[in-house]
Amino acid sequence: MKNIFKYIAIALSASALFASCVSLDTVPSNQFASSNVWKSPILARAAVNGVYNDLYRGFYDSGNDNRATPLDTYASVMDIDKNWRSSCVVTQGSMTPSHGTVNDRYRMYYEIVYRANDVINNIDSVEEMDAKERAKLKAEAIFLRAYAYYNLNMFFRGVPIYTENVASDEATKPRNTEAEVWNQIITDLTACINEPNLPNKTTDGKVSKGAAYAYRGIVYQNLGDWSKALADFEAIEKLGYKLYSPSNGAPGNDDFFKMLRPEQEGCDEHIFKVNCITQSGQGNPRSIHYGNRVTGGSAWNNFLPNPGHVERFENADGSQFDWEEYCPGYKDLTTEQRIVFFLRDGLVDGANGHYGAGANAFNEDRYKNMVAYCNDGGTAMQNYYLDKGNEARIRRAYENRDPRLEMSIITPYAVYYGNAAGVGNHDWVLRWPYILDTGEPYDIRTDCPWAFYYLWRKYVTEGDECTTRWVYDQDIILIRYAEILLRRAECLNELGRTSEAVQYVDMVRSRAGHIKLSDPGYKGTDVSTQAGMREKIRNEFYVELGGEDSMYFNELRWGTWYDLKFKNYTQYAHDTSVGSNGLMEIWGKIYYSNTPVSALAGNKGAWPIPQKEREMNPNLTQNPGWTD
Repeated sequence: MKNIFKYIAIALSASALFASCVSLDTVPSNQFASSNVWKSPILARAAVNGVYNDLYRGFYDSGNDNRATPLDTYASVMDIDKNWRSSCVVTQGSMTPSHGTVNDRYRMYYEIVYRANDVINNIDSVEEMDAKERAKLKAEAIFLRAYAYYNLNMFFRGVPIYTENVASDEATKPRNTEAEVWNQIITDLTACINEPNLPNKTTDGKVSKGAAYAYRGIVYQNLGDWSKALADFEAIEKLGYKLYSPSNGAPGNDDFFKMLRPEQEGCDEHIFKVNCITQSGQGNPRSIHYGNRVTGGSAWNNFLPNPGHVERFENADGSQFDWEEYCPGYKDLTTEQRIVFFLRDGLVDGANGHYGAGANAFNEDRYKNMVAYCNDGGTAMQNYYLDKGNEARIRRAYENRDPRLEMSIITPYAVYYGNAAGVGNHDWVLRWPYILDTGEPYDIRTDCPWAFYYLWRKYVTEGDECTTRWVYDQDIILIRYAEILLRRAECLNELGRTSEAVQYVDMVRSRAGHIKLSDPGYKGTDVSTQAGMREKIRNEFYVELGGEDSMYFNELRWGTWYDLKFKNYTQYAHDTSVGSNGLMEIWGKIYYSNTPVSALAGNKGAWPIPQKEREMNPNLTQNPGWTD
């Protein structure tokens, strides 16, 4: 399962031959390719694993937080904790061509390109290696080059294409157009699909034809060629991939949750992933960044689900979620007053209508703090707070929902089985206000106990699965079959075959035990029209894939990213009093607003070409709107 790391020790030592700095902060590896490397099958395999290792470094770099920032942080799915907000220049208005985030993303993918090129251009020289193995490894490198160029093109919209490595003073190609880069990616992925020695399906994180079909289909979607994209997504079904669903969609199942757990690594749903192992520097960092202070001994909560994202999860009957249905009066209150619905039981006695009296001093202080927070003299507390039953009322707002909500996100008064230093394994509950996590009442603690946020359950360890930071062995899934089914539905709908699209959305929904679009009891968006189905499919992408690094590029592709990230609190805009997006507490109080950069509004959200690269290669033109 983890054989991608079999030669890591060799790969890391061999990488000294391949890594350095040119205009891309990497040295063309063939500059230093010793004849011994390409005569040794062991070193050749290590070179290929070195490319995979660079792929991993895009998700974890011990000295580079820019690389560790999940792409869904840039999307409307989630936000960065207030303590870390400065690290996300994309949403904080501080992006410039000179910023490290811009340079790091550009350099990271070109490192993969250069290492992949070294394999592609030299592995045929390894005479002692079986020809079939050479062809397979070469195809893997071609795919990884295509994957790198796919990311580069999504970020920068046209970059220089290098299929052979050059000396640093010769790396002076001008930018290829966005269309030319797409064509190069299609050429590479087609070569992978046509390579007979590349397996149709893998379970160990290595490249397969299934992965090549998946990404070629995604490129065709970006080009608006729905027919070709559909053909590629249909081809994947024949390769052995399928939804993980041992319960066959039985009500109350947790197949969706289990599919994302380490025990199911290598299941038939996972098409392409980054392998992680229980070793420092090679584990899954998401458990730490997505977790909380009672995760893995004591983790962080750097990346937090946006409340607007949580509102995307439908009611159990498929109807759109509305706070008013569960908390009458919600819309009439100010953002600050709405805190009253989320408070824990027992803050006051309320005897004789005298709120604050009769409670113990500890809780009375908390009650007074909530009155001060609402800034209304206690009106909201007196009219809406239930001293016994507040928790049960708010739980109904989450329990009668799409089951994927509770399997993806820790919601108020939900139980999380974690592990805290000095306590060990235990059940904690997300309550507000926070009181204590090291003993009764065992509240979930976060980095910011003064605020109440939604927390991730996806990618977060439970119990003592991981008690040492950075060593969680859950793989980082880059694409899985559920996404392919949704993309297949999207293609059919855009081709005007809307009724055919329903079955593929239903497959994804029913796996999680959610109501099908075809169910007579379904009360959601009318999916008989192309526009209605388009809305439903896009929402399905969010609730199925949120937090998995798919939605930033999808929002860019749909042309919805800029408005969703910077303008609208929620896709459905129930709360018109909140005019901007950003980090906020569950009831909508904004801690900081996302600050737009005007240049990102156009040209499909293209990032600037790094100034450092343009200084070393004067033939690189800058994207519109950016000033060096």
